Amino acid sequence: MVLKIKANNIDINYCLEGPAQAPVVMLSNSLMSNYSMWDYQMQVLTARYRVLRYDQRGHGATQTTPGPYSVELLADDACALMDALDIGSVHFVGLSMGGFTGQILAAKNPEKLISLVLCDTACDMQPKSLWNERIAAAREKGIEALVSGTLERWFTPSFHETGREDLEKVRSMILGTGVEGYIACAQAIRDMFLCDKLAEITVPTLVLVGAEDPACPVSAAEVLHRGITGSELAVLANAAHLPNIEQRVAFNEVVLGFLNKQQGIDK
Repeated sequence: MVLKIKANNIDINYCLEGPAQAPVVMLSNSLMSNYSMWDYQMQVLTARYRVLRYDQRGHGATQTTPGPYSVELLADDACALMDALDIGSVHFVGLSMGGFTGQILAAKNPEKLISLVLCDTACDMQPKSLWNERIAAAREKGIEALVSGTLERWFTPSFHETGREDLEKVRSMILGTGVEGYIACAQAIRDMFLCDKLAEITVPTLVLVGAEDPACPVSAAEVLHRGITGSELAVLANAAHLPNIEQRVAFNEVVLGFLNKQQGIDK
């Protein structure tokens, strides 16, 4: 579905589903994906919540502008989208790059958030040399050069055998990412440092991570958990970087339980 609105001077692709008067859950995608990465969460979430999915700048059907970007710019996009849709506050759920966006949003605009869920993300993504290598590969050989390594990091070896249909869907998402948008966001990730902002995050926060995530490992999640006062930490077994796909049932249960608790709902 392509539904666009002008926000922060770009056309942002979004989808808004679920009960009209319900609290809003906003889902923010990872690098090299689009909002369809959240497909397996929709049935569970829309039973109780209004769900806003969108493609981050340079991804999916959202406009690509000249880079480099910054994570602050991505957070400004999220704020502007909420304002354009006349949404006052949300439960914000971000995975990887979406989690970088969420950290800035929570630190700078806490009034916009009811709660925060940080999935398979970090406050620092060193070394810079790794990102420079990936940027060079994309520039010289296209996104195709990054597909194999990305899928290897994003899913466990066992899921590469049992989840082949899902892997093909994710492969298509990666290949659908434009080189310019990828590079601009990769530069933002390379240059960010958010660890000194964790103490500024005061909204209720869940930090969730796949136990076998090599990109944003459990150790990175523990840094977030220690730095964000009162945060909760959940580690999902048998999952790598996209537990919302690989361990969707467990992921949905943990996230929905956290959201319901913030709303005062027992079940």
